[in-house]
Amino acid sequence: MRITLPLPARSTEKPHRPEEHTIATAVLFDVDGTLVDSNYLHVHAWRRAFHALDRNVDSWRVHRAIGKGSGKLLATLLGDEDAERVGDEAKELHSRFYLETAELLRPFDRAPELVRTLAGRGVRVVLATSASPDELDVLRKVLDVDDVVDGIVSGEDVEATKPDPEPVFAALEKAGTSPEDTIFVGDAVWDVHAAAKAGVRTVSVLSGGVGAAELTDAGAVAVYDDAAALLDDLDGSVLFS
Repeated sequence: MRITLPLPARSTEKPHRPEEHTIATAVLFDVDGTLVDSNYLHVHAWRRAFHALDRNVDSWRVHRAIGKGSGKLLATLLGDEDAERVGDEAKELHSRFYLETAELLRPFDRAPELVRTLAGRGVRVVLATSASPDELDVLRKVLDVDDVVDGIVSGEDVEATKPDPEPVFAALEKAGTSPEDTIFVGDAVWDVHAAAKAGVRTVSVLSGGVGAAELTDAGAVAVYDDAAALLDDLDGSVLFS
């Protein structure tokens, strides 16, 4: 059953939830667009990379592909053959341009607090991101929650990236929990698709720039404005009821 919860910051109405849902023993977090305000920096970096390679790709198309692993993003935007031809150079350029803007990266309001609150309640927390090692180092410094997370899965740890379920399976292994006892929190439809293939329910946030209807249509069981809104409704969310 697919449910969109009322956004907690704007409504006091109690959401309906299926009774078969269980309290989560682990939460898997996407990072870009979910915990860190980075999606539009990625869009700009990819646009600069494509421009440098004389490829014209509309920014809105780039944004819709954000959340996929870089190889899948390039295949989606350039086609398989061209992605194979210029993919390595495009990835290198993207990473360079993105890291040039690293000073603009910031955690979303109360995102670190959300992670720490869950960990403080005994919930196992795993970060699951497609970021490269250099990008991941920056994200970890920005979030500053390494001391409370149970593991981190990056693009280097898996062969197939989102929307394939391999990153979610890897995160489940880090958490040591079963799919039915786990929640994935992400901002993209690719998060929802990957989690669903692994048998994990997804709570989505709007902070990545994807609309609520698209996220619920993909299968998200709840949608919040952002990490702060989820934290405000934590006891009433599917994570704890």
